[in-house]
Amino acid sequence: MITRLLILATEAHAEEGGFGFDFNVFETNIFNLAILVGVLVYFGRKPFSKLLSDRRAKIAESIQDVEARQKQATEALTQQQQKLTQAQAEAERIRQEAQVQAERVKSEILAQAERDIERMRETAAKDLNNQQERVMTELKQRIAALTIERVSGELSTRLNDEAQRKIIDRSIAQLGG
Repeated sequence: MITRLLILATEAHAEEGGFGFDFNVFETNIFNLAILVGVLVYFGRKPFSKLLSDRRAKIAESIQDVEARQKQATEALTQQQQKLTQAQAEAERIRQEAQVQAERVKSEILAQAERDIERMRETAAKDLNNQQERVMTELKQRIAALTIERVSGELSTRLNDEAQRKIIDRSIAQLGG
């Protein structure tokens, strides 16, 4: 077909004296452009329409793929938001349980501390009483020992033979004799 066009172009110029150049730019450009457009339309319609339909199919497939991905992402986001809400609720429940547990432990510790303080007071009071009794016993023993020592010392200095005889006689008389 292209060869026919070349032959026609040559014959048109052959009438004027052979093959040559036409310097009328406006007429030749329009003619060349019309030929070019005609050739492109005739030969390029099927490949171009196939190319466009393939491109359209790829674009439609890409749009469907993006919509499917968007739907999956939306579902995943919804699931993650539900999980976040559940996790927050669980965290709040755990926090409340921890507060209740902390209050219970605090009250138990305070009660135990009060029991320990009371027990220590009782032990200290018992120890103090025991200490007082021991000190009192030691003081009594010490006083008795000092008294006996002093009396023994005074008796030895005051008690002579005649005083001893008077005490013995008085004791015999009291006994009945």
